[in-house]
Amino acid sequence: MKKKINPRALILLLALLALLTAFPFCVSNYIIQIAVYCGIYIMLAVSLNLLVGYTGIFSMGHVAFFCIGAYTSALLATKLGIAFPLCFIAGGIGAAFIGALVGFATLRLNDIFLAFTTMGLGEVIRIIIQNASFTNGALGVAGIPMPMLAGHKMTRIEFYFMVLILVLILVYLVSRLVHSNTGRTLKMIRDDANAASSLGVNVFRYKMTIMILSCFVAGLAGSLYATFLQYINASNFSISISINIIAMVAIGGMGTISGPIIGAILLQVLPEAIRFLSNYRQLMFGIALVISIMFAPRGLVGLNWKRIPFIASVCEKLKTNNGKEI
Repeated sequence: MKKKINPRALILLLALLALLTAFPFCVSNYIIQIAVYCGIYIMLAVSLNLLVGYTGIFSMGHVAFFCIGAYTSALLATKLGIAFPLCFIAGGIGAAFIGALVGFATLRLNDIFLAFTTMGLGEVIRIIIQNASFTNGALGVAGIPMPMLAGHKMTRIEFYFMVLILVLILVYLVSRLVHSNTGRTLKMIRDDANAASSLGVNVFRYKMTIMILSCFVAGLAGSLYATFLQYINASNFSISISINIIAMVAIGGMGTISGPIIGAILLQVLPEAIRFLSNYRQLMFGIALVISIMFAPRGLVGLNWKRIPFIASVCEKLKTNNGKEI
């Protein structure tokens, strides 16, 4: 029996889509740039959430696959003149291939050993890219062309809509995945891998599949990042980016659909709003992560907002005559 669509939820969804559609026509190019970065980091946070939130694989080297996707796409576009759609897919495939190799070497490890191993391998990959001749070494890759659309280069607004569509498709597909039988199996592996294995679940195969899928999405995000920025350097993919992505997932809410989205937007927009404290950005991310773990272990999504006095009073004022909340 199919579930009935909640009319209120449908109205809110349509209003949100209308707002996102009108948004780039009402703001400056600088705000559009931030919005594009938000979309790219949503893809990264959602991909990491598949590993950390739904499968229990705590990877600290996720930025390496972001980097591989970016460099694969950039080099194919600048050195071979390949069109963006093929570069985009190649970025995802390249990251997924390296992810499979890393996963084969690390997924049998547990907890802290897995975390530090992935962090080390991620840093090794970045250093190799930074010093390799075919990647232009420390000079990076410049002159990455914007995608073509109807015979002209994409504008920032058109790029924004492309990223928006990709994010909506990704969120929909991930939602379908985590609510399927496969998603329930992943949660069982996350909660107790030994119990799942005793029930006949091939834990390693499931972990490898999610590792490859997560790295593929990270590679796609890397391709978008390189194309939009039109210049990349290995210094753009330091370990601090991995920490930021982890913070996005943890602060928003691990193991949820909306958590990584909220976390990515918050940690992209907030630093821009307090740019005068940019020298303390990493410190602030660290403090926010610690506070989140201490007071909101399930992230912002998991908070009972009605227990907060101000929000509780607002909810009281929004009650209808029959006592139902709006």
